[in-house]
Amino acid sequence: MYSNYFGMDEPPFSIAPNPRYLFLSKQHREALAHLLYGISSNGGFVLLTGEVGTGKTTVCRALLDQLPDNTDIALILNPKYNSEELLAAICDELHISYPKGEGTRLKDYIDALNSYLLDAHARDRNTVLILDEAQNLGVSVLEQIRLLTNLETDCSKLLQIVLIGQPELLTQLQQPELRQLSQRITARYHLGSLSRSELEAYVSHRLSVAGVQGRLFPVSTLNRLFRITKGIPRLINVVCDRALLGAFVERQNRVEVNTLTKAAGEVLGESKETGISPGLWSTMALLLLVITSLGWIFQSQLENLSGPWLNRFSSSTVATEVPPPPASEKLSSTVILATQTWPDNSERELNQVYAYRSLFQLWGVEYDPRSHPIVCRYARELGYDCLFNSGSLDKLIELNRPAVIKLGNTFGDFYATLVAVQNNNAELLLDNQRLTLPLADLKPFWQETYTVFWQLPPNYSGMIQPGSQLDNVEWLSRQISLITGRPVGTFPNDIYSPQLVKEVKAFQQSKGLQADGIIGPRTAIHLNSATSQSVPRLVQDG
Repeated sequence: MYSNYFGMDEPPFSIAPNPRYLFLSKQHREALAHLLYGISSNGGFVLLTGEVGTGKTTVCRALLDQLPDNTDIALILNPKYNSEELLAAICDELHISYPKGEGTRLKDYIDALNSYLLDAHARDRNTVLILDEAQNLGVSVLEQIRLLTNLETDCSKLLQIVLIGQPELLTQLQQPELRQLSQRITARYHLGSLSRSELEAYVSHRLSVAGVQGRLFPVSTLNRLFRITKGIPRLINVVCDRALLGAFVERQNRVEVNTLTKAAGEVLGESKETGISPGLWSTMALLLLVITSLGWIFQSQLENLSGPWLNRFSSSTVATEVPPPPASEKLSSTVILATQTWPDNSERELNQVYAYRSLFQLWGVEYDPRSHPIVCRYARELGYDCLFNSGSLDKLIELNRPAVIKLGNTFGDFYATLVAVQNNNAELLLDNQRLTLPLADLKPFWQETYTVFWQLPPNYSGMIQPGSQLDNVEWLSRQISLITGRPVGTFPNDIYSPQLVKEVKAFQQSKGLQADGIIGPRTAIHLNSATSQSVPRLVQDG
């Protein structure tokens, strides 16, 4: 349900394996390299171990994608077998015929497997056996697997075996009975958890694949996430998924620390880190169902957006021309914000529709929520994207973009569109009313969350990083040339070169941004402000 709310194409933190979300950290790449080396070296065994949820199966799937086409694979995912059952499972995976019945002996399986391997070798095909969760195999079964490596020709092994398991497998292999197997391991790697920086890259990667470019997890939340999950990818997925649900229920534009902590308490149980008991989020889930049944805006499917507030919505609801405010508006605007309230949920939902419609109008777009209920997805169709953010009003003004802002008074939270800032006054659109009041009078209502639209670079598929060779490097080269006053073509168009990185860092530093050379939403916004007069601004030049 939260996917529509955040403008996602799909939930980004599902624990089901999806190749689109494959993220290989430095450790994962090293583990993959070890597996490929071990298989290509024509040795006996290749070993990959790691704690639960560290990504062993992810590496395994990446391995399957990179094996040559002439490779036949037998993949055994949960081998709780005795020797006969395991050999039968291997034969079934490789489609090998063998005698069936109560009289079938161990030798029958081995003979059938040996015959198959010799034939495959003659046809220049390699055979790889991958045993996942290998810590579940007993000593006698592991010894039987070792004997399979005796199937060989004069110059090569006929079967390559990959063992993947938890750290208990390492303990098993240290037993005297398995010393011969341990000695035949030609490549081994132990996979650890993600570092703090890798965790941030992992979360960003999955959100980007799901269609989100904004930072939904601020630094403080990521720090807490790292302490809770210890960098284990599976736990990261579970906690982040529940935290996004919590942010949706609480109507937040990003996942705050307390929301993540509650989520961790629900999915991991009560702990010193979370300090809450399970069941809290079950109540919130029930609340979520109630909210959904009322037709919360943008989050429901189109057919659910049929409440009375939407039926009343028409193209004339928001006036294009708003009459100028009366002279006494400084007082009335403040009073309006302080006393703003809605009698029911449908009116409150319509308030947010008005805010986003007004924001679209500032970009020259007529927005109809009945046709496009998912705001950010529609924005991306038009070449824009949403940047959800939080912070001070001054930080928003630095971005210099109109925004849907969250305000609050004693009656609850509500939304308005901040359309301009002039002479220390803020101009708002609130439910068809244009309000003007001093910035100092607006700040008591400020809830520190806002959403801006920003113009996407051509073919933008994620942050542009140094060394990138993407179509949008040409756009970046042109932007920097315009800003520095140099002829277009001064910088290479096909690669984000060190010279171009240096200029970008200087530009970021001049705008008070982190000078890392990475082109994310905030840097792109400032680049567009410096090179385009067509983007809407909060503060007009001059």
